[in-house]
Amino acid sequence: MYFVKIYVTYKDSVLDPQGEAVKGAVHRLGFEEIEEIRIGKYFELKVEKRDHSIEETIEEVCDRLLANVNMETYRYEIVTAEEV
Repeated sequence: MYFVKIYVTYKDSVLDPQGEAVKGAVHRLGFEEIEEIRIGKYFELKVEKRDHSIEETIEEVCDRLLANVNMETYRYEIVTAEEV
C-alpha cells in the first residue's frame, strides 16, 4: 500500500484571484510584509500496490482529473504504508 500526497497550484504565469483576495485581507489585518499568497488544492490517496508503476498511475490521475494542466501544476510525494 502507498500513501500519496498531491499538491496542485496555479502556474506562476496564471493569476490567482483567490490568493489575491486573501492577501488583501491579510494586509488589512496589518501584515504588510506578506508579499504573495497562492491558494492550491491538496489530496491524499491510498493506493494499492500493483504490477504497473505507481508514478504513472498518479501522473495519469493528476493529468486527467485532479489538475487542469493548462493552468495548474502539481507535485506529489509517495511513501509506503510502512513509512506512515
